[in-house]
Amino acid sequence: MKIDDALLSKLEKLSSLRISEEKREGVIQQLSEIVAFVENLNELNLENEEASFTTLQGGTPFREDVPHTDPTVVKTILAHAPQSEDGLFVVPKIIE
Repeated sequence: MKIDDALLSKLEKLSSLRISEEKREGVIQQLSEIVAFVENLNELNLENEEASFTTLQGGTPFREDVPHTDPTVVKTILAHAPQSEDGLFVVPKIIE
């Protein structure tokens, strides 16, 4: 897949991000490297591999998941959002 300025403009619209003109070439280069890396995965022979895996066998070494809410974090994140309403992100409708 070729990453060009037209595709980057489409990605900007879908992600509601704006990339400055001086950074566009760098972003295109980085995205091209990411796509090239992912395309390398197509070369792997995975016919004998399971389609999924689980970490539940043998237990999990992680700590217990305890929810923690901090209202200042939400305010900080939403302060950087292009649009927000009632504590949620507002994004453009992309599906009719």
